[in-house]
Amino acid sequence: MRKILFVDDEPNVLEGLQRMLFPLRKEWKMAFANSGQKALEILAQEEFDIIVSDMRMPGMDGAELLSIVRERFPRMVRFVLSGQSDRETIFRSVGAAHQFMSKPCDPKALKSTVDRAFALRDIFNSPTVSETVSRVGTLPALPETYAKLVKKLQDPESSVADVGHIIESDVAMTAKVLQLVNSAFFGVRRQVNTAVQAVGLLGLDTIRSLVLVAGVFQSASGKKMPPGFSMEALWHHSMMVGGYAQTIAKEMGLGEGIKSECLTGGLLHDIGKLLLASGLRDEYGTAIKRATQEKRELFCIEQELFGITHAEIGAYLLGIWGLPDPIVESVAFHHKPGECQGSGFSALTAVHVANVFANWEKARDETSPTLSFDQNYLERAGVQESLSKWENACRQLNPKQEGDT
Repeated sequence: MRKILFVDDEPNVLEGLQRMLFPLRKEWKMAFANSGQKALEILAQEEFDIIVSDMRMPGMDGAELLSIVRERFPRMVRFVLSGQSDRETIFRSVGAAHQFMSKPCDPKALKSTVDRAFALRDIFNSPTVSETVSRVGTLPALPETYAKLVKKLQDPESSVADVGHIIESDVAMTAKVLQLVNSAFFGVRRQVNTAVQAVGLLGLDTIRSLVLVAGVFQSASGKKMPPGFSMEALWHHSMMVGGYAQTIAKEMGLGEGIKSECLTGGLLHDIGKLLLASGLRDEYGTAIKRATQEKRELFCIEQELFGITHAEIGAYLLGIWGLPDPIVESVAFHHKPGECQGSGFSALTAVHVANVFANWEKARDETSPTLSFDQNYLERAGVQESLSKWENACRQLNPKQEGDT
């Protein structure tokens, strides 16, 4: 039985939630608290899977409550459901919450969001996954600039300039996005000097993807990493896979939506490595050492040591953040796409192929193991005859420029 705790100081809101969610009583076990303190008392007596809290409450507000929950109950999924949509309120919730939902919330939308979190828990809810995720610690919240950007993109009156100015408000983010936009991977034929120019040239979906990945890598860059783990190498590889995956989608003549999914899936496919490296420094250092000594792929060593791989942990995080299913799937199954349900071309197809191409580049030093395609999956997707064309298109990009950044 799914267990969810709702917190709001307004009795009418709690009563409305109870009425609205009454049809789900056979699927969810729900509890309702009228204050942050009451919520903590309930949590001290009983375990819950998800907490959904209002933001503005007297005494202990939602941001403070969720921060405490994050520390005491790190495996709980934390949602904000609030009618307060001002910037300060959203920013205060970003660090403590996995997702922000606005009141009034449609019951179907709320159920879909919660079901998605539960579905991800079901997929990866083996004892080894739960133990590893809890040992890694609290999953990082959605990067602040990305959350702000998503809100702006939801405003029908927002412009390219508005989005560019959000990026420019963060100096480090601006530098990283301009580095990405001016790299050979994205095929821009002239120098781009401002975030506003970048938005105009690449489009809002692509910029949103770039801001997310830049925020992810930036937030991890200050942490002490295991011996043998290189942030620069991971960043370079992720850029290469993202650029290759987007190129493959272009070769297919696909629309901007799926091209953006391919780019984001490629950029984020190894995000789980950051979680493992920063959360399990010593253990992950051992995994890296073994992979090097035995000349085997790191994800195989991860499976042996932890019972899961960086792909699964990364997909869990992105799913909790609420990213689209095609992106989560491309991260979860990029090594073993045949384990994913469905057929035909998708972001997973592009990311799987792009990752193999990128690893072939890496293996030129003759010391790295070489990935291979899942031939059965590619046959099922009907794309085997396109591999040579895709490889040629990807080779036209010049990744060597990125090694100096």
